[in-house]
Amino acid sequence: MQIILLEKMVNLGNLGEVVKVKDGYARNFLIPSGHARRATNVAIQEFQARRAELEKAAHEKLLASKSLGEKLAGTTVKITQKAGVDGRLFGSVTNFDIAEELSKMGYTVSKAQIRLPKGPIKTVGDSPVSVSLHTDVLVDIQVSVYGESA
Repeated sequence: MQIILLEKMVNLGNLGEVVKVKDGYARNFLIPSGHARRATNVAIQEFQARRAELEKAAHEKLLASKSLGEKLAGTTVKITQKAGVDGRLFGSVTNFDIAEELSKMGYTVSKAQIRLPKGPIKTVGDSPVSVSLHTDVLVDIQVSVYGESA
């Protein structure tokens, strides 16, 4: 299916590009979430009329993400979990736990924006974690996991 991207998408393209994607991906995700429109002649003309407005909104979104990224860069998140004597956790620290702790610290970050390079954290100690605030803004933070005896 041919679609017009209404915003920059990772691994797809930039704002305004007409790309071909699988029908289900377009129908079930891109179009309902407002990331794209079906590429018909009428839709292309409407997009050209609104292009400046969409580019301005995308630029403002990027600036907001950059400012949040500057505040968030170098932040250390401290999480306490139950752990065994050998330093392994009973369970794990997931992106949900990190997002929840960041929201307590005053940052608005969703769990989908947190990238755990090696999967959930299962041991006590410091781990590097990336936060993807925008397709162009990737910030590294430190997660310190402390163990408490069960």
